[in-house]
Amino acid sequence: MPKALIVIDVQNDFCPGGALAVDGADRIVAGINTMMKEAGAVVLTQDWHPAGHSSFASSHEGKEPFEMTEMPYGPQVLWPDHCVQGSPGAEFHPDLETDLADMIVRKGYNPAIDSYSAFYENDHETPTGLHGYLRSRGITELVMVGLATDFCVNYSAVDAARLGYPVTVLRDLCRGIDLDGSLEAALNGMRDAGVTLA
Repeated sequence: MPKALIVIDVQNDFCPGGALAVDGADRIVAGINTMMKEAGAVVLTQDWHPAGHSSFASSHEGKEPFEMTEMPYGPQVLWPDHCVQGSPGAEFHPDLETDLADMIVRKGYNPAIDSYSAFYENDHETPTGLHGYLRSRGITELVMVGLATDFCVNYSAVDAARLGYPVTVLRDLCRGIDLDGSLEAALNGMRDAGVTLA
């Protein structure tokens, strides 16, 4: 059964010193490199926001990072400005062996809508093209690693399961943000969707 490794958002802004640093994010890079060398196919995702993106707290007067707001597509966490197109923070972690990737999926580039999932923007309708690529490659099973467990990994894994892929998330090669219990909720949601947490 052809299998792909999906490496989610291992970018400078999510690593220590970055605008939206996830605790311990840099410690998963070596293990991900090892996995990429052994994988049949490798896809990297990259958060790729235009400046002034609607998910940034700085785009909403009087709002602070990590507050919630309501968007046309539903509730949205307002984030610190991060992974702005072309900025050092949007670049992959320097130790990530990006040459091993078959494809890079850039997401969150529509200024009006955020995009956590590797498969769909946050309206759950607008596709990124990843599903079509995997089908064209005959890939039927997915393994996911990266950042952050409770947001982009979670949304990607649940969408993949809904699309019919057997999905395994390797927890030791992910790190979470954990906003107000979001990590536990995400783990439960992934289990409920049929995702294997290994």
